[in-house]
Amino acid sequence: MRGIVGRLIPVRWARVGIRTGVRWKLSVAIAFVGALVAITLSLVVHNAARVSMLDNARDLADERILIAQRNYELSSRLNFPNVEIDDPNLPPELRAKVQEGRRATYVTDDKGGVPDIWAAVPVTDGHVLSLHTGFTDRSTDILKDLDQALIIGSIAVVLGGSALGVLIGGQLSRRLRKAAAAANQVAKGETDVRVREAIGGVVRDETDDLARAVDAMTDALQKRLDAERRVTADIAHELRTPVTGLLTAAELLPPGRPTELVLDRAKAMRTLVEDVLEVARLDGASERAELQDIMLGEFVSRRVAAKDPEIEVRVIHESEVTTDPRRLERVLFNLLANAARHGKPPIQVSVEGRVIRVRDHGPGFPEKLLAEGPSRFRTGSSDRAGRGHGLGLTIAAGQARVMGARLTFRNVRPPGAPGHVPAEGAVAVLWLPEHAPTSTGSYPMMP
Repeated sequence: MRGIVGRLIPVRWARVGIRTGVRWKLSVAIAFVGALVAITLSLVVHNAARVSMLDNARDLADERILIAQRNYELSSRLNFPNVEIDDPNLPPELRAKVQEGRRATYVTDDKGGVPDIWAAVPVTDGHVLSLHTGFTDRSTDILKDLDQALIIGSIAVVLGGSALGVLIGGQLSRRLRKAAAAANQVAKGETDVRVREAIGGVVRDETDDLARAVDAMTDALQKRLDAERRVTADIAHELRTPVTGLLTAAELLPPGRPTELVLDRAKAMRTLVEDVLEVARLDGASERAELQDIMLGEFVSRRVAAKDPEIEVRVIHESEVTTDPRRLERVLFNLLANAARHGKPPIQVSVEGRVIRVRDHGPGFPEKLLAEGPSRFRTGSSDRAGRGHGLGLTIAAGQARVMGARLTFRNVRPPGAPGHVPAEGAVAVLWLPEHAPTSTGSYPMMP
């Protein structure tokens, strides 16, 4: 069935990639099969009825020619309607049968497509007695009524099949949409959602099997992620003590270049361990925002000035927001550190309402980061790599998620420039929500 439909669809339509739902596909399939069956049955019934009527007409003509034969042989006169002696219009096939001494009937079609009924029989004087009648008007009307009923029935079958397809397909489509929505919730981190419970219903079909399989896969993946998260957190936690001891011991070394190198690597290791612990906590989805009301423009200006006075801060529109200042500062500093490490000056920060933008003038973000978002231990392409361990933007995105904010990334290119033109800088945009999450991680109900 799929191959037949595929051959019926033009190639150019297939290249377009038309997207249709299960409901309409099932409806079209049922309508197509219903139409095919209805047409086939209509042709069979029409032909069977026509053959049956013609057989009755031939039997009637045969009875009449027998009566005409007896009357002719008794009176030597033609005293029966539509009877002829040696009719020149007699079909050659029928004449050949009669010349063999047989009584026979024959059916021909006139120019209008109406059947003509012939019957012929040899008589004692060597002539051929024939009867010529047409298909009766009553039989023609019956056949026309039958055809009309078959057409109406076929249309009803197609419409009924389409309605049934829409009904069945709609139910299946709703279950699949619910399953897809639940799977998307699971993909976003809502591990307590179960696809089987989301689709509901009392019918048990392949959708339930798929839902159970997805739920089983989700449970298995969640267990594996939890195990990996615990291992990562345990390793990072166990490393904190020796790394701290190493840093303390390095600080006791005599001044010199070797001591500076050891201190630098020890500090980098301590930062890495702290970042890994923070990522593990963020992955655990147990972090909650501690909310305060702040003036966003003033807050950003003070924090950036304390971090680096050379960075330009522009407050386009001041706004009071409810957020977690500590996490906001963490996100802001990570974005600034990323811009300083991978971009080029000048670094600019702008605040407009609830939106914070951090821009540098470097080579831009890697294409993978723009397409997939930040990924731990991935620092991008060679022109933005080689420094850092790739956790800064991952932590920034995780902290933004805890605050209920959204962090996006894009590259700056000249207006109208194609994608292969090198970027003129990278922009990270933090969108703070209008309604901050509560201490439980949920959002307040608005009137």
